[in-house]
Amino acid sequence: MKDVFERLYEEYHQPLFQFIFYMVRNKEAAEDIVQEVYIKVMKAYSSFAGKSSEKTWLFSIARHVTIDWLRKQNRRKKRVLFFSIGESEDRLVQNDPLPDEFLTQKESVKELYHALYKCTLPQQQVIVLRYIQSLSIAETAAVLGWTESKVKTTQHRAIKGLKSFLDETPGLKEEWKDGVI
Repeated sequence: MKDVFERLYEEYHQPLFQFIFYMVRNKEAAEDIVQEVYIKVMKAYSSFAGKSSEKTWLFSIARHVTIDWLRKQNRRKKRVLFFSIGESEDRLVQNDPLPDEFLTQKESVKELYHALYKCTLPQQQVIVLRYIQSLSIAETAAVLGWTESKVKTTQHRAIKGLKSFLDETPGLKEEWKDGVI
């Protein structure tokens, strides 16, 4: 089992981390979630039937674990908000920190990431899986548990939203058009 874990870790750690990071936007949280994913993978590996690729199976687990984490964060936010009514808004913690690496990127790339964050979570997932992780439409559908048609529709809407943002940001639009980004 140790060999299986090492192989899975070597092959998929970075893509899984990136996928999770794009969803939670926090390096430490993404690292914690990746660890939780690997714990679940190791517990469930003996029941992996091979009906999909390991990659698709891993990303599907990562997606579910991340969504559970996001739901937990939303519940915590609501509790904090409930107990802080009447207190200063300064006491509320912003759960949207930008990692150091993000701050050092070109301004246009940051704007593009901000545009991605304006998309819905399903749109973000599709864009990350399709264009950053280079999964096919079929693989993306398997990871998300959707039909290929839903993936295509969500992808189309996400791209349309990103283009709309680009139209609102002239400098970014020119760099995008020139292939700089």
